[in-house]
Amino acid sequence: ISVASAAEPHCEPLTVEDVLNIHERMKPDGVIVQFGGQTPLNLARALATNGVPIVGTSVESIEAAEDRERFAALIEEIGLKQPANGIAYDLPGALSTAARIGYPVLVRPSFVLGGRAMEIVYAEDALTRYMTRAIEASPGKPVLIDKFLEDATEVDVDCLSDGNRTVIGGVMQHIEEAGIHSGDSACVIPPYSLPADLVGEIKAQARKLAAALQVRGLMNIQFAVTGVGPTGVTGKPEVYVLEANPRASRTVPFVSKATGVPLARLAALVMTGKTLDDLGVKDEVVPTHYSVKE
Repeated sequence: ISVASAAEPHCEPLTVEDVLNIHERMKPDGVIVQFGGQTPLNLARALATNGVPIVGTSVESIEAAEDRERFAALIEEIGLKQPANGIAYDLPGALSTAARIGYPVLVRPSFVLGGRAMEIVYAEDALTRYMTRAIEASPGKPVLIDKFLEDATEVDVDCLSDGNRTVIGGVMQHIEEAGIHSGDSACVIPPYSLPADLVGEIKAQARKLAAALQVRGLMNIQFAVTGVGPTGVTGKPEVYVLEANPRASRTVPFVSKATGVPLARLAALVMTGKTLDDLGVKDEVVPTHYSVKE
């Protein structure tokens, strides 16, 4: 939250206490947590507990997407796939999890943003070194361990749902192989080497996940697709859900510019009670040209 004055412009941190102070003074009808990245989602439960009315996707649905174990159970329940994964709090747990999953694994602390400290590990000695550093830096904090899908293509999907119907904002194919954090990677819309039936399957999975999470507003989903490379199909394609974030992602402005659809404005209206039909939003807009985000 930026707080500026003519005398001395300054910024205040976005914390529960700051938001509660603003809520007490302004008494808004509702508060949106889907804009501003991950931080507002992290505050959602505490705000709701303190009587702040959260509009859009419910806090329960946000937590179902954010909690690794609950999300994995949901993915299995609705019949989608995830890379094998686990959580470790210490070195023995990490070694056991990696042995069960099979190397290479992707490891990252669960408490950082922007892909910091994310690493691909190919053997026990490298995992031991990684966990030693992670435990020293943040004892007691979990480390996420995922099977690293080699030679996979990563795909981002931004979608908009009113709780009953979901419209795909855009499907973006990453140019680099999977494993590069989405904030550092380049992507292109529409996908340039994915066959149409595979893109259709990815969209269907995005809609299925939005319905299961009862999303009302924006959601970003990251997929990994094996069997497809920069030149097209190389084997039997398999689609894996990496993660879902029930909020606006950094790609929303890019998708909106590429398609001409003001996703953020539409999402704000949906969160305040409008339906996609009310807003005249019928089908996905697929651009006839390629747009690239670097």
